[in-house]
Amino acid sequence: MASENENKFYWCMKHHRVEPYQGCSNDVRLGPYDTREQAAGALEHVAERNEDWDNDPRFNDPDDEDE
Repeated sequence: MASENENKFYWCMKHHRVEPYQGCSNDVRLGPYDTREQAAGALEHVAERNEDWDNDPRFNDPDDEDE
């Protein structure tokens, strides 16, 4: 049976490159992404989401202000 992710792309954190479904194991990569370009921008996307979460009052406890 074919996986629904076989035609997707991943960013490999071990090799620092875009890989197809048949690449490294999922514990060392981000994805799946629909295109190579999206996978190549995975780290930028993660940084943007982290920034959003860091600045979202719903996810910040009053104790976190000292950090």
